[in-house]
Amino acid sequence: MTSEITQLPYEYYYLPICRPAEIVYSTENFGETLRGDRVVNTMYDVKMGHAEPCRVLCQDEKSDKDKPISLTLTAEDGKNMAERIREDYFVHLLVDNLPCATKFLMVDNAEPQYEAGYRLGEVGKDGKVYLNNHLRLLLKYHEVDDNHAERRVVSCEVEAHSYALGDYSFVDTKAGKCSSLPENKDRLLINENGETKVIFSYAVEWQTSDVKWASRWDMYLKHRDVQIHWFSIVNSLVVVLFLAGILSMIIVRTLRRDIANYNRDDTESDEAMEETGWKLVHGDVFRSPPYSKYFVTFIATGVQLLCMTFVTIFLAMLGMLSPASRGALMQAAILLYVFSGLVGGYYGGRLYKTLKGIEWKRAAFITATLYPGIVFGTCFFLNFFIWGKHSSGAVPFTTMLQLLSLWFLVSLPLVFLGYYFGYRKQPYENPVRTNQIPRQMPDQVWYLHPFVSTLMAGILPFGALFVELFFLMNAIWLKQFYYLFGFLFLVFLILIISVSIISVVMVYFQLCGENYHWWWRSLLVSGGVALYVLFYSIFYFVTKLEISGFIPTLLYFGYTALMVMTVWILTGTIGFYAAYFFIRKIYAAVKID
Repeated sequence: MTSEITQLPYEYYYLPICRPAEIVYSTENFGETLRGDRVVNTMYDVKMGHAEPCRVLCQDEKSDKDKPISLTLTAEDGKNMAERIREDYFVHLLVDNLPCATKFLMVDNAEPQYEAGYRLGEVGKDGKVYLNNHLRLLLKYHEVDDNHAERRVVSCEVEAHSYALGDYSFVDTKAGKCSSLPENKDRLLINENGETKVIFSYAVEWQTSDVKWASRWDMYLKHRDVQIHWFSIVNSLVVVLFLAGILSMIIVRTLRRDIANYNRDDTESDEAMEETGWKLVHGDVFRSPPYSKYFVTFIATGVQLLCMTFVTIFLAMLGMLSPASRGALMQAAILLYVFSGLVGGYYGGRLYKTLKGIEWKRAAFITATLYPGIVFGTCFFLNFFIWGKHSSGAVPFTTMLQLLSLWFLVSLPLVFLGYYFGYRKQPYENPVRTNQIPRQMPDQVWYLHPFVSTLMAGILPFGALFVELFFLMNAIWLKQFYYLFGFLFLVFLILIISVSIISVVMVYFQLCGENYHWWWRSLLVSGGVALYVLFYSIFYFVTKLEISGFIPTLLYFGYTALMVMTVWILTGTIGFYAAYFFIRKIYAAVKID
């Protein structure tokens, strides 16, 4: 059961509902567990092609045989049930691993749409709470061959209704069969101050369908907003290419003039001695930054995140991470991050040697523990609150041990191994030598202030990202299906290009102002898009979500903080490598005495 208001999932049997003699859990992967999914068996008896007009789900043995009931809710059960209905909880049923969905029509064009699950109940205009105790299951099947020998379920629609006890009439009480229920009915009111007698029932209807088994997910994944995605992609591409063209033209022309001036003989002009600009800081531009171990840590983590993100989105785009396999996307992302430690460690080790670092083992340990430690610590802290609410979203202790084992037994050794090989490699060759005495910097203009630069640099990449970010947020917080990974892959490529361009431009302006402290600045400024992601997350929370209560709000902003930090490290790393490549190129092109 899930709710957009509380964001706390619960097990199906958290509430008093008909239970089988033995409850069997079927968990596919730890990604499913982390999502809070707990798949269990139910008492619905559905046979292929066999219609059921009305059947009682379970019967209380103590009830009257002529007028059986399923169970009696106590006042406490009634209050708990009513509270979940007010919080707009949806129950999710699976048939042959296919989620049952409620069909509704769009107001503007009467186009059918589907939302996963069915409402637990509804709140009347008078504030009274009614329980949906009868389900009508419309199952559609596709006949594989003409002999009608093999059929496959390709659709499951569910309609939830509320019927009072007086609406029921029984054909065969022993078998639990009841007559078809009337349309004009009294709803089942939950008594929060006393006992409530409930009958849980269901009806099954079968229909043939032309939809093939391979296409059965299309009804859930059909997006009305595909044109918006295309418009967003084209708009982002045009803006990025236009700005890239202008900026490249300006910088290339300026650089050509600069390099031509710097390479003139001193005899040609006395003014050559009074040149200002980026050439003057050639003796300091490759000076190691302060706290180089932590700088390398962020870059190595960024490389790790870049590998994970790129491969995950690419595999999902190829259809290898199907939504039919719940939790597969999250599990793939975690495993790819763990195994990318080798790549991140390699690039971190080589950069650390370039910066003349000597404590590579300590740098490797910080890399392997800082970012995962922050993520694990935050999630562990939030998990206490989820535990307190008895939600299935709380990560079990055994799953925590699995994640800790992945971290310390796989990720940590791989990062050390990567650092070992990276540190043994030749360092990156810088085209100019570094002076022994640091140069004094002049006063900087206002727009080169770190905060102003970060704000300016984040606008363009966020403009390419924000439409897709909206749909991603809907998938995370509104439990909508997201499967447009082709669009996401294009947006990710556009983001990489735009962040690289912005980073090069901002670092060039900084060097022209004779400020050679560009290492940390490139990481900070390139990650400016994360600041806009934070602003947008706050805007999304206020305008789109109906979250109420302290714990759901804490969960939202806790996970948002982790997302913003991840985006900052990822985009900052992309920007740093773009700036580093650019700086090595331009200083290799001028003659240095």
